[in-house]
Amino acid sequence: MKELALKYGCNPNQKPSRIYMANDSELPIQVLSGKPGYINFLDAFNGWQLVRDLKKATGLPAATSFKHVSPAGAAVGLPLTETLAKIYWVNDMDWKNFSPIACAYARARGADRMSSFGDFIALSDVCDKDTALLIKREVSDGVIAPGYTEEALEILGQKKKGNYNVIAIDENYVPAQLEHKEVFGITFEQGRQELCIDDALISNVVTENKELTEEAKRDLKISLIILKYTQSNSVCFVKDGQAIGVGAGQQSRVHCTRLAGQKADNWWLRQCPKVLNLPFKESISRAERDNAIDVYIGEEYMDVLADGAWENTFTEKPEVFTREEKREWLDKMQDVILGSDAFFPFSDNIERAHKSGVAYIAQPGGSVRDDAVIETCNKYNMVMAFTGIRLFHH
Repeated sequence: MKELALKYGCNPNQKPSRIYMANDSELPIQVLSGKPGYINFLDAFNGWQLVRDLKKATGLPAATSFKHVSPAGAAVGLPLTETLAKIYWVNDMDWKNFSPIACAYARARGADRMSSFGDFIALSDVCDKDTALLIKREVSDGVIAPGYTEEALEILGQKKKGNYNVIAIDENYVPAQLEHKEVFGITFEQGRQELCIDDALISNVVTENKELTEEAKRDLKISLIILKYTQSNSVCFVKDGQAIGVGAGQQSRVHCTRLAGQKADNWWLRQCPKVLNLPFKESISRAERDNAIDVYIGEEYMDVLADGAWENTFTEKPEVFTREEKREWLDKMQDVILGSDAFFPFSDNIERAHKSGVAYIAQPGGSVRDDAVIETCNKYNMVMAFTGIRLFHH
């Protein structure tokens, strides 16, 4: 197959639409079910590159949850804890025996479930039964992987009345070194972003504290790989092999940091016993619980109490999660990683990162205020590496 006609482009009025190989070769994909659209393929191909790179850098199976050409979450296949299983809504499954690729997707999907709603999934490894069972129960547009077991295909075939988008990609496909993009009838050409994210890239530690653990090195590499495929400006918070907050497409870097930091904070707050033990009604769906938790840990919960809307979700009125209680819990979050796709122009980014437990940072460096940024890192005993290279993605 050398080309594939699509229903329309980014929007229904943008017709005709297709994907094809300019050099008249075969497309490196096979659509096994469904009719993926223009945006689906953009998410699928960016997501596939991300998980391919994660596996290459860590040696672990990887998964990502993509939305609107940026990752909502990404992770490698480390085992789940009981707490993570609960906040990711998989504790009713046989999560202790999940395969590594299933663990990777549970983590990728679970970190920011609101953003992942209606995602496109990319898997570095063959989609197995465990992973397919996870995908089946979530609201999702489709999945791309190098292969699928027969059991997985049977399970995914039950989703969306057999119309769920399932794409197989040739894992040996190597694109041309030059890539092209057309905007307003004008063709842009550039070399592909083939930067290898490895230990050497994070070896230039510029802070007084230079102690990088093996786990920190792994997570720094994960953050940079995620940024490699995230719309710029972007920053990424990572902990224990998974993204816990991605700030994408903001014009100001500190707004990226605030956005990603808030998501990281929410991920941690969801693990607080006060949130874990919320008295949900059994009839409330997982997506509705996600929304309710977001309101509960936000400032607007007092309004919900005042108008009595809590009765639609909970069996009894939950106690208010006070600002002081939230700060006390957030202060327990430690050893978080922060990656940035470009330099920090001001130290306000570091001050905000500190509030979310950041202990390790990777960024290109090169700002006229590098000294002030380093000084702020030293104030908090952070470890910061200068990579010397920007990772913009547009």
